[in-house]
Amino acid sequence: MCRWLAYHGGSLQLEELILRPKHSLIDQSLHSERGAETTNGDGFGIGWYGERPTPGVFHSIQPAWNNRNLRDLVEHLAAPVFLAHVRAATTGPIQKTNCHPFRYRNWLFVHNGLIRQHHYVRRELLLAVDPAYFIDIEGTTDSELMFYLALTLGLEEEPIPAIGRMVGLVEEIGRRNNVEFPMQMSLGFSDGKRLYAVRYSTEGNSRTLFHSADVAAIKELHRERARLQRLSDDAVMVVSEPLVDLEGAWVEIPEATALIVHDGTVEQLPFKPMMP
Repeated sequence: MCRWLAYHGGSLQLEELILRPKHSLIDQSLHSERGAETTNGDGFGIGWYGERPTPGVFHSIQPAWNNRNLRDLVEHLAAPVFLAHVRAATTGPIQKTNCHPFRYRNWLFVHNGLIRQHHYVRRELLLAVDPAYFIDIEGTTDSELMFYLALTLGLEEEPIPAIGRMVGLVEEIGRRNNVEFPMQMSLGFSDGKRLYAVRYSTEGNSRTLFHSADVAAIKELHRERARLQRLSDDAVMVVSEPLVDLEGAWVEIPEATALIVHDGTVEQLPFKPMMP
């Protein structure tokens, strides 16, 4: 389906996660080890927070492994918060407006998974989007629709409950249309201050998702790793699959769990859909 990563911590060159690790996101675009598909070549995107109120984004429909602009950007950009995504399309054609991260004001949003039988439930879900947000929908994916439903249901005020209401709505509409397991998702999203992630699926068999272990402890344990030493002690990474094979470096996020990352802390919360 897709692979994604998110970072929150001290300002870091994007290449340190997207390009340089043994199993970087670019490597995952060709050789995913834990995804539904091995290859994720239907476009990519990066979003990063700098000194302006809204994040920057860069999208391309080229495969991530074959885009020189991407390599040049990540070698020269540094940010304290960023998200990146490589796409394996399930719904919607290969076009820039269907590439993640999706952006609304100061929010970025990435998704791996799908709304099953999206074409049967799309119209009803689109009608549930507040008109104030609807005019900003540019693409045709279920992922972008999920983002704007969450915005409609209060993402800007209470992020995790809004995602719960969004999932509850999708599941209810799906079941009314005889879709057995409507939702499959791992989500990453941020307002530039906090990083959020959710792992959930209706059938209880969600796509993989990990967060980094305590970076200060890992740095002390592996002093020989020069790249690891460049991470700030409050750095937290959330990834679809581990970027390096390093014992004790990754913690698998449990099924039906939400994360809130802020100031180097990772708060885990049980995640449960609810009807809005």
